Amino acid sequence: MWKSSRQARKQRKYVHNAPLHIKHKLTASTLSKELRKEYSIRSVPVKKGDVVKIRTGQFKGKTGKVTKVSVKRIFAHVDCAVMKRADDTEAHYPIHPSNLEIIKLNMDDKYRASKIERAKK
Repeated sequence: MWKSSRQARKQRKYVHNAPLHIKHKLTASTLSKELRKEYSIRSVPVKKGDVVKIRTGQFKGKTGKVTKVSVKRIFAHVDCAVMKRADDTEAHYPIHPSNLEIIKLNMDDKYRASKIERAKK
């Protein structure tokens, strides 16, 4: 149960222990200015296949496709954000969805498309 608190440690605790239907909302990313005008919504949960731009961190400014989204751990993998391990294998770097900007939406999901169209009206 979410109880409001100004203490950062309790806010982190509530987010960590939140149920998945709440964590799904926390995977939302802002839309680009063009998409905001087109759909008249500010943010949408990230989905596999979306084209995003990384806004902060060591991969700032890079654009790529989302390859994986973890609702449980609240992160997304982008194909352009890759780091090298000590044994020279490549690994995707987990990025928090709030640090991403959606440039192109993946509209393969009928439920997502209908939800965005409802918000458009």
